Amino acid sequence: MTSNNTQPILSDPEEPVRVNHTARNIIIAVVVVVAIIIGAVFGYRAMHKDNAAPKGSETNPVVIGVVGATDPQWVEFTKQAKAQGIYVQIKDFQDYTSENPALAEGSLDMNEFQHLLYLANYNVQNKQNLQPLGGVAVYPLGVYSAFENGKPKYTSISDLPAGSTVAIPNDETNQARAIGVLKAAGVVTLKGDWTAFTIPQDIDTAKSKVKVVPMKAEQISNTLKAGGDDLSAGVVNNDYVADAGLKPTDAIYQDDAKSEESRPYINIFAVRADDVNNEVYKKCVQIFQSKSVLDKLQENSGGTAVLANDYTTQQLQSYLSDIEKDVKDSSK
Repeated sequence: MTSNNTQPILSDPEEPVRVNHTARNIIIAVVVVVAIIIGAVFGYRAMHKDNAAPKGSETNPVVIGVVGATDPQWVEFTKQAKAQGIYVQIKDFQDYTSENPALAEGSLDMNEFQHLLYLANYNVQNKQNLQPLGGVAVYPLGVYSAFENGKPKYTSISDLPAGSTVAIPNDETNQARAIGVLKAAGVVTLKGDWTAFTIPQDIDTAKSKVKVVPMKAEQISNTLKAGGDDLSAGVVNNDYVADAGLKPTDAIYQDDAKSEESRPYINIFAVRADDVNNEVYKKCVQIFQSKSVLDKLQENSGGTAVLANDYTTQQLQSYLSDIEKDVKDSSK
């Protein structure tokens, strides 16, 4: 039976009541848009202001990457730069692998931690064109005598017996340099010209006074101090001299930091190629090369640094170009 009575349809008591918030949402949206616009305007103004500040000013300092930002030369350099109206930020790195990428990508303006050979290897391997702006120093590499009864057995490299054995570091960079030191000392003869990529196989053993054996750099000094008949002498990296209780003055021979063989090991300030004529950066190098800063550098090096502050930018660039050619030739 069909009923003609109709009842109102009631909403489900579980269904939420829908309220029209269109007006409120429009107001919120407008407020958000206005806030974004205000933030963008102030952000642009702040960015524009920073970009407009000249490089070397307090709000736009020259950022220099180094290893050992608290070393006395950097403290003195920062003070002297400020006195001459240039603000610098010395950015500390814990290793030697990050500074060049940071310079290439623009987060650094300059760096000072490497020699020309290191820079040449980086440029060639990474297809970059970082350039030296000024020289700092060369740290001589020394030959140290083996010990006997707690004292050095030999006082001069000429005292080494013919046929005796001299240890050299086995890492690529220092191995080549150590061979160059022994060549300059007259105790080894090479089959050809020395390069920064010379290896033990390039030594003419029949014409050399001593035999050469590669070892881990950190082992050489301790082996010399222990005595014994295995080694008469060894080339010791500066990093391990003090660790073994030796002093730079204990060396029986050191390379000439002004020699042709030492050019790849000139420590330098590096910049991007576009910045080699930047007057502010050039002024930073000049300040670092001042007596008060270099005195602190010598203090920090224990008097071992041989200053390389008289090389021109053009000379250093020429040396770098030659070394890069050697790098490319060595990889063929």
